[in-house]
Amino acid sequence: MFFDSALFVWFLIIVFVGYWLVMRRAKSKVFWLLAASYFFYAAWNAKLLGLIVLSTVVDFVLGRFIHEAKGDRARKLGLLASVCMNLGLLGFFKYTNFFLDSANQFGDIFGFSINAPILQIVLPVGISFYTFQTMSYTIDIYRREIEPIEDPFKFALFVSFFPQLVAGPIVRAREFLPQLERLPSYNVREHGVGLWFILVGMFKKVAIADYLAVNIVDRAFDNPTLFSSLEMVLAVYAYAVQIYCDFSGYSDIAIGTALLLGFKLPENFRRPYAAHNLQDFWRRWHISLSTWLRDYLYIPLGGSKSEAWKTYRNLMITMVLGGLWHGASWNFVIWGILHGGALGVNRFVQRRFPAKSEVSSVWARAVKVFLTFNFVCLAWIFFRAPDLQSAREVLGTISAGTMAHTNVSWIVVGIVLGTIALHLTPVSWERRLRDDFVRAHVLIKAVLLFLAAFILQQLKGMDVVPFIYFQF
Repeated sequence: MFFDSALFVWFLIIVFVGYWLVMRRAKSKVFWLLAASYFFYAAWNAKLLGLIVLSTVVDFVLGRFIHEAKGDRARKLGLLASVCMNLGLLGFFKYTNFFLDSANQFGDIFGFSINAPILQIVLPVGISFYTFQTMSYTIDIYRREIEPIEDPFKFALFVSFFPQLVAGPIVRAREFLPQLERLPSYNVREHGVGLWFILVGMFKKVAIADYLAVNIVDRAFDNPTLFSSLEMVLAVYAYAVQIYCDFSGYSDIAIGTALLLGFKLPENFRRPYAAHNLQDFWRRWHISLSTWLRDYLYIPLGGSKSEAWKTYRNLMITMVLGGLWHGASWNFVIWGILHGGALGVNRFVQRRFPAKSEVSSVWARAVKVFLTFNFVCLAWIFFRAPDLQSAREVLGTISAGTMAHTNVSWIVVGIVLGTIALHLTPVSWERRLRDDFVRAHVLIKAVLLFLAAFILQQLKGMDVVPFIYFQF
């Protein structure tokens, strides 16, 4: 069930009406949303719903065990069991074939045959997201930062809440569970903001991301040798716009949907291509993942508080594992190495030349934003290319220096340049538009939503373009 489908619209209407009919009954509210969330996931694959239930039950029990255990050893064993279970599930479904295939390739390189069989494993949608959520719950209990929840159904809803279940944002228990204890009230402004987020998210996905995917990105990355250098560069920039609009569009719809139901999800994007260095980029891009990696991996490794070489090591480990989190491929490892190395350079410059690392003028900031954006785009080549050979072909095509542009549509150029330009406009402009929409009369809102739905339906192509982060 895709967010940009008519089926989801009807599903959301039913869930919305039912929720506000039962919301004053605490248990009914939780059961209604839990049933809706399980139905939403079962629409993808009912058989794999059992994995979510398994993660829920195990981490609920282990959370209580860790909290009630008397000794540190027992608490550590409880935490270890939770981490092993979650990473074990993630590792089996996501990385088994990656390691088997890598073993076969290394065997071929060194002249001996392994012939490890490649298994037919279905990757559960959203497994990378809900396993990280449940792990953060038990880790926070172990750190004594939160206490375990008493109600297993509320915990189950935390794990499976449908707006952010399959592609984030990754929500912490401390952010979500307290909201279940509050009695929601019908807030016209919040619902207006929710509709705005949904509208903007739909526009990003259908009008920008899907159009660019069909009209240049997929064709160029599938057959890079058929395109000129100029066209390939445009395709790389187009992918940067596509992945941002696709993923931030999903996050916008998730945040807006949650607001309609009285829940606030964390911000996941903050104009990342306006970042003036890579550290700033990761404060703006996929914020829920970057903060998760910071709090549960980078800082426990030692963060930046130890010797300089250990800081660079910690950055590299964090980003390589962050790359592998995105996908079981050497492309993602290289993507992580590029970001880890660049973050290390960024940290070295900040430590060695603290005055020069500051943004001193508008022009200096513009140059740094330009360089950061282009480095991110270079790394996106490895993120998007289906394999290393394709990535080499993309880089080879770009380095050839050919300038033909027969495969370029001016509409594509306009969308790419227009989206980047809007991305760099002041945040206050967007807030002003949102506030105008929220304050508008309900009939005006209805007309605008109808027109938007009609236009998006016309723009939507015959081919379904899944959200990019569904594969993670």
